[in-house]
Amino acid sequence: MGRQQTIAREAAADQDATAGTLRAGVAKSDITISDQSVPVHDPLYAKALVLDNGETQVAIIAIDVVAIGMIFDVGDEFLPELRARVEGELGIPGDNVLVNASHTHPPRRMLCEHAEQVERTLDAVRRAMASMVEVRIGVGVGHEDRFVINRTLRLKDGKGWTIRQANPCPPDEEVAGLGPVDPEIGILRVDRADGRPLAVVYNYACHPLIGMPGGPVTANFPGFASELIEDCLGEGAMALFLQGAGGDMTEVLYKAFWQPRDSRPMGMMLGQSTIKALAGIETGDDTRLQVVSKRIRLPRRTDIPERIAELEAERESLLNSMAGMALNFRSFLPLYLQYSLNPQWPADYSYRYMQAEARGSNEITALDELNRKNIEKYLHNIRAMERIARIQANISTLRGHKAFNDASGEATIEAEVQGMRIGECVLITSPAEVLTQVGLNVKSASPHRYTFMAAFSNGYMHYGPPADEYPMGGYEVTECLLAPEWQAIYEQTAAEVLAQL
Repeated sequence: MGRQQTIAREAAADQDATAGTLRAGVAKSDITISDQSVPVHDPLYAKALVLDNGETQVAIIAIDVVAIGMIFDVGDEFLPELRARVEGELGIPGDNVLVNASHTHPPRRMLCEHAEQVERTLDAVRRAMASMVEVRIGVGVGHEDRFVINRTLRLKDGKGWTIRQANPCPPDEEVAGLGPVDPEIGILRVDRADGRPLAVVYNYACHPLIGMPGGPVTANFPGFASELIEDCLGEGAMALFLQGAGGDMTEVLYKAFWQPRDSRPMGMMLGQSTIKALAGIETGDDTRLQVVSKRIRLPRRTDIPERIAELEAERESLLNSMAGMALNFRSFLPLYLQYSLNPQWPADYSYRYMQAEARGSNEITALDELNRKNIEKYLHNIRAMERIARIQANISTLRGHKAFNDASGEATIEAEVQGMRIGECVLITSPAEVLTQVGLNVKSASPHRYTFMAAFSNGYMHYGPPADEYPMGGYEVTECLLAPEWQAIYEQTAAEVLAQL
């Protein structure tokens, strides 16, 4: 069945999906660390939305954390323990629980201890179930492209260079263009039967990195966006942010050294764009709920030794290219400024050059030639040093990932692909930091009108780059446990799951 036929079928089904009643409830728990020595700008939450149509129950849990397992504050045991307790104590099947990490980045440890993480998150689900009311739902999309950029720059030599604090940006003249972004905000609106808002689930591909001045704990701009949405809606409504395919996204001002790091303005933009789109979404009596989950094995990468050898060879070439130089930084900087300020007559005013020329002397122009050569040698060595520093960091990362893969003793990693239908809203998950193009591929191939990618969900396995980006060698490829073949396996599985919803 073609996409248009499917959409038409779904539209017709909307009219028929009124036999039952859809009920929903929301609640949240503060999961912020309570250590008084850790500065906290704004609290971190585990937010729960539970929906029940009389036949199926589902829970969406949005958590202000970096990832669901493996790194930072949340352990690998969190997800299975939480799902087991939700199923055993509350009756919602574990496979019907979607747990998404906002991917807010910490300057330091930021969550309560493991047992409290599970208990408080479970309590949010419990209270959401206890507060359930009859609801109507609607789906739509918003748009926000003002503050995000694909952080892996495309270079003229075919390589990728990722905008990071851990390495300098490439020379401007080497940048050929930018990678893709996904400006779509996917929105599920949940209203009480009397029209008052109960919940907004909004999905957006981004990378919350900037934080707040001084580096306190913060939910970052998704937290500020949710706060704005909730304030505007009132009525105790809750906004749940679901991270999208934002593995290679960053804030366009991520390396703006001339101003304090403040993610609130971006939260205002994302929140306002969500509210604007929300106003145009109508709710209806669609009560469809469905979950399909598949577990697959994705291949671990085996090319790390070759990649390290390539980087070591590049490092050696750069070292060999570095020339002896007369200048140090103290002598370089004033000369560089002097020769940049007035390239035609850098040594003195123009009349000095004219006077020397009238005398038949080349003493000043000869000095300029020597200084320019020394400046260029110093600049070359600086650029080589910048590249070597980046290479060193990449080699270290690759060695760490090889050790991790080797220690597993397995050639593959288990991954869950979960699809969840809520009326016309269809969510598809990945535990990886899926890069934008993969998310766009899955959404484009979906037979459903509204398909939203909830990456960073139900586990974590670092980055998921498109296969054709591996030769580029950007940070996301370096910080990757998976072989390039993962993409085809994942996209095929996602297509199968979507076809069953």
